[in-house]
Amino acid sequence: MHQFDQDILLAPGEEFSFKGIITDNWSINGNPNGGYLMAILANAMSQESDKKSTPILTANYISRSVPGKANLLVESISQSTQFNRFQANLFQNGMEKVRAIGTFSDGKNDCVFERFEKSAPDIAPREECFKVPPIPKYTLFNRIDALLEPESAGWMQGRLSDKSEQRGWVKFKEDRPFDIFSIALIADSFPPPVLASQGMVAWVPTIEFSINIRNIPQTRWLKCVFRTRFVNCGLLEEDGEVWDEEGRIIAISRQIAQFRKSGA
Repeated sequence: MHQFDQDILLAPGEEFSFKGIITDNWSINGNPNGGYLMAILANAMSQESDKKSTPILTANYISRSVPGKANLLVESISQSTQFNRFQANLFQNGMEKVRAIGTFSDGKNDCVFERFEKSAPDIAPREECFKVPPIPKYTLFNRIDALLEPESAGWMQGRLSDKSEQRGWVKFKEDRPFDIFSIALIADSFPPPVLASQGMVAWVPTIEFSINIRNIPQTRWLKCVFRTRFVNCGLLEEDGEVWDEEGRIIAISRQIAQFRKSGA
């Protein structure tokens, strides 16, 4: 079993409830990655849904999660011929840590109409990109290969950009087919875009994370663009696009996060 599958594994509890273990294998500065937590919640909702295609997932991170035991409660909100909607709550030590909403559609729905008013981003070749190195307490980068374009990676070398943007490639180090759970992780796997223009900051913790998964990729690598355009009142947004190597849109995402400059 792939490490990621093992780390999102859930055991059934009482009706509409599950038990799991949040591991330290997908952490950012010692904190479980938000996309990893989203994957656990999506797994719980998916197990209660007979529709499992093109999910829309939104999570609110109420307080900091830690590695260790977790309990999840899933509640059905509504069911129709097209969509199933659920709410999932993640608890640790009796305290709610994350609350998520998931909408799952019927996989039999035909994509009879497609219109892309934007094409896949032109990302620099992988051999020209900068690989995010292993960093103590950032165990996520021990499990995935994230390659940043030179301009996006300049903040690691003291060169800042005039754009808050991260562009590059990503895959699991140990190959694994992508699915809705791993795409939730991937959509939160790049360094925050604001680092490209501001350098290292005190923190950028996610408050809310939404992702709409449009396709399941068949390619080994995914290419991503994440942007921040507005920072004020201690908040910022992060808009993301995930594409496969064949130019298909895989997911679109948005995060709202806190922003605090170093020393502030």
